[in-house]
Amino acid sequence: MLKRALQAGLLLTLAACGGGGSSGQPANPQPADPPATGAAFSTTAIATFDSPWAMAFLPGTNLAIVTEKPGRIWLVDITNGSKQPVGGAPRVALSSQGGLLDVKLSPTFASDSQIYLTYAEPSANGGSGLALARAQLVRDTSGAQLQNLTGLWHDPAGGEGGQFGAIIAFAPDGQSLFLSSGERQRFTPARDASQPLGKILHLSLDGKPVAGNPVAGQTGAATVTITDPPANTEAAKSATGRSFTWPGPNLTPSETWSSGHRNPYGLTFDAEGRLWETEMGPRGGDELNLILPGKNYGWPNVSEGENYDGVPIAKPATQPQYEKAKLFWVPSVSPTSLLIYSGNLFPQWKGNGFIGTLSGQALIRVTFNGDTAQKADQWDMGHRIRWVGQGPDGAIYLLEDENGARLLKLAPAH
Repeated sequence: MLKRALQAGLLLTLAACGGGGSSGQPANPQPADPPATGAAFSTTAIATFDSPWAMAFLPGTNLAIVTEKPGRIWLVDITNGSKQPVGGAPRVALSSQGGLLDVKLSPTFASDSQIYLTYAEPSANGGSGLALARAQLVRDTSGAQLQNLTGLWHDPAGGEGGQFGAIIAFAPDGQSLFLSSGERQRFTPARDASQPLGKILHLSLDGKPVAGNPVAGQTGAATVTITDPPANTEAAKSATGRSFTWPGPNLTPSETWSSGHRNPYGLTFDAEGRLWETEMGPRGGDELNLILPGKNYGWPNVSEGENYDGVPIAKPATQPQYEKAKLFWVPSVSPTSLLIYSGNLFPQWKGNGFIGTLSGQALIRVTFNGDTAQKADQWDMGHRIRWVGQGPDGAIYLLEDENGARLLKLAPAH
């Protein structure tokens, strides 16, 4: 009875808060733009947010938790768009690509109400660094807040640059997590085994190296060089920087699952336990990768794209020692999050991948056959898509990017 009373109180609080996004628009789910050409879905706008980044659905409720890059967290009722702020968010270093980033529910959320967050934190060494934290989401009649926020992992070196990656994917057994770490526009750290940038990390639920990692037990260099973002991959080879001494043992090698990544913005497991990743390339060369332990995916030594200033980059075919992308896009579409659909509302798409894009302003569908993938559809959504996810009702949900971004629900057109 107490649980039901708390839930009822929370729903009343949400209703009282109204559905205005942080931009003040009213809650009133309504048809959004005309359906994308050839799309087998209708689109309904649920709510609006300012610079939303990620979302996770709370089991057994109509609620989802949403992060906004400036450091705000919301609960949103996906049936009516009403919103409630969540207190206790961590302090973030806001930039064009940094701030409050991913949110995922703990594998044991039903019993402990814990969530995981990633964010760009201010660094004592200047600039910012990627951080992973855990907190308890407390909901009662007085509101919602995070309690016992605990840092689990961070990049202590700080420095300049965007492209944090910052995506969390829990292992299928729920006993560990994978964390994508972008190379911060610095290029060479992606191939430096002593720096966590440009890597997929495999950590325990408490943020420690996992014993079964490819080089478990190894430590990295005590001192590394931190550079500012250079002009291109060639300039990066001779870039100078400041020395940073690790505060204690450098555990980066023992944390690393794969390397040679640029900006991994999508990370998820398929039903057979394969780990797939979407990655932004430079000018062209966006990728869909199958992530395998100990493999190097080639950045910044190879890419299907080129530097933004036109300086060429060697193609993957010329250096077969690197793991090749399963799919790539030229010109760029700027892929963000990756959903592998498992619901029943779109039975024809079960097991398919859905990728949001920024510059492409599209929703992309891909199909999988074991360890291979194929492009299927690319629907013009008319807006930058930051996040793609699956709701408890089997609908596909999208978050647009930037201020006034809409939460969209995709359901069968009929």
